[in-house]
Amino acid sequence: MSATLVKTPSTAPPTGPPPRVVPTRRAGQWTAATVVLVLLGLGLVSVVRNKAFQWDVVAQYFTSASVLRGLGLTLWLTALVMALGFALGTLLAVFRLSANPVLRAVSWGYKWFFRSTPILVQLLFWFNIGVLYPTVLGVNTVNLLGPVAVAVIGLTLHEAAYAAEVVRGGILSVDRGQIEAAQSLGLGRRRRLTRIVLPQAMRSIVPPAGNMLIGTLKGTSIVSVIAVQDLLYSTQLIYHRTYEVVPLLLVATLWYVAVTSVLSLGQHYVERYYARGTGGAR
Repeated sequence: MSATLVKTPSTAPPTGPPPRVVPTRRAGQWTAATVVLVLLGLGLVSVVRNKAFQWDVVAQYFTSASVLRGLGLTLWLTALVMALGFALGTLLAVFRLSANPVLRAVSWGYKWFFRSTPILVQLLFWFNIGVLYPTVLGVNTVNLLGPVAVAVIGLTLHEAAYAAEVVRGGILSVDRGQIEAAQSLGLGRRRRLTRIVLPQAMRSIVPPAGNMLIGTLKGTSIVSVIAVQDLLYSTQLIYHRTYEVVPLLLVATLWYVAVTSVLSLGQHYVERYYARGTGGAR
């Protein structure tokens, strides 16, 4: 019986030059990018060279005393409203997660009402509170609340409804095992919340809270309707006198863009801080 010879394929490396790698052609993408850059360039040139924007007037009023005072009030109002709003929102979030049905109902009702009502309507109601309740506990309320106080109250109550959902979502994002471990160590409910839950929940709270901060900064411009001399109202006072509407609106716009950019940068670093050790820091 004769043996059959089986020819095995050669394992020797191939000879000759390696195959040439041909990059993928993306002519469509480069064409679209070129068109977009050209359009952006044309738009920028038209804005810079259009005399109707009156850039000299913008430069004249950009750092004027009245505009800077309005900017300072806007920043102060934003910081105060965010602090008070998140303090009240955290309390409402704890109520919503409570085992007490009354507290849960109060929290849900607050969130439902203030998220369902436009902020402008809320401000106008607070501004006219003296018409609805001329006296409260013997106190005359007609001139009790000034425009700034009305702005703080109205914006705080409005922001607290949204902050409550942000905080509640952050608390729910914490692994249940962490809470059970804290319970096994004998930590009380308050210490579990402040030492275990909230520090871990901050990773989920910071991004939407940063967006709320920026939204509140821009949203404070609505208080100009009740004569609060914020940034927008300060520029309105000037252009009502000089009739230079467009350049003064540009002054307000540039300040909002500058402050928002700084806040966005700060949000980025705060997110990186709370994302340490999770692989989410960038």
